[in-house]
Amino acid sequence: MESLKELYRIGYGPSSSHTMGPRAAMEDFLSRNSGCASFVAELYGSLAATGKGHLTDKAIRQVAHKYCKNVEILWFPDQFKPFHPNAITIKGLDEEGRTSAQKTYYSVGGGRIVCDDETERTSVNVYDDEKCSTFSRLLQYCSNEGLQIWEVVIEAEGEEILDYISEVWQTMKVAIQRGLNNEGVLPGGLKLQRKAAQYYAKARDFNGTIGGNALPLAYALAVSEENSGGGEIVTAPTCGSCGVLPAVLYYLMKENDLAEIRVYRALLTAGMIGNIVKRNGSISGAEVGCQGEVGVACAMAGGAAAQLLGGSIYQIEYAAEMGLEHHLGLTCDPMKGLVQIPCIERNALAAMRALDHALYALMSDGRHKVSFDAAVEVMMETGQALPSLYRETSMGGLALIK
Repeated sequence: MESLKELYRIGYGPSSSHTMGPRAAMEDFLSRNSGCASFVAELYGSLAATGKGHLTDKAIRQVAHKYCKNVEILWFPDQFKPFHPNAITIKGLDEEGRTSAQKTYYSVGGGRIVCDDETERTSVNVYDDEKCSTFSRLLQYCSNEGLQIWEVVIEAEGEEILDYISEVWQTMKVAIQRGLNNEGVLPGGLKLQRKAAQYYAKARDFNGTIGGNALPLAYALAVSEENSGGGEIVTAPTCGSCGVLPAVLYYLMKENDLAEIRVYRALLTAGMIGNIVKRNGSISGAEVGCQGEVGVACAMAGGAAAQLLGGSIYQIEYAAEMGLEHHLGLTCDPMKGLVQIPCIERNALAAMRALDHALYALMSDGRHKVSFDAAVEVMMETGQALPSLYRETSMGGLALIK
């Protein structure tokens, strides 16, 4: 498995696969072929179908502008490359308009790109597969060595990973605070009003458990709305699901007066949960639907919450498993291809569910029938069975509502 730095990417929304990935592809291609006179970017499949709503063209042009180059963008929503639904072919042209360089990239989720000359999803492994390639192996290793899950991350990546996690957490907090103060209509054409500021004001006025329970909703809305508006966020595991984990952690930190080092450790545990899904499943909405984005985010947040509330490694696994199991079959069908409806609400409600999953797991002894690894397998099977209409193409489901 890769470093958690590859899972937690700091960048700008609204989409890790449709904005951050194409931006990275264009950066890579231009850095290698800056001598070309001009460029053509051909978008295929899901990347083309919802690219405009996800600001894909804007991201590509921003990179080209930085290199003082012109780029023509072509859209092929009905054509799919074999490796992944999110494909971009970039061509460099000479002065006569002839192709002098060409490369195809696949945006596979979480902002990560894979080039066409990679026959499989190669990565730099930081973790020992024998110890943690699956959750069951991770639990066994932790049990044998007397370790917590976050300690396995320190063991593999060194204490310096905490410096990066500190930067991740600061970015998450700023996104919450910025989102709680921003108001107005989100860009894109749906004329959707930001709600985080209103929800936060109401939550603070509510008494008892209702008020406390409403706060995570406001925090998740704040981050998700910032993402939808193109603000700076952290993929957790994607842009489209970036509001769930920070909302849960921020809520628990403030409610329980937790030291930030404990939040860092919870982020490490959540990262391991997301990494296991990346290795054995998918976090790409275009590949498996929203269950791979919001479902995985809920699993990460549920596991992190269980840890912060004193849960055992087995209760952490149980809370994470519920996050996946109870999002199985969740489609990715955003209206107008925007990361707004239903994405923003799903972040808020998944944050609440993550807290519920943590509570449910803590009420148990951690034993349950469906393992996290089994839920990942079923998620992949379910995602591949979903018609492409419901996998980030905006050709079916809620996306057709006028």
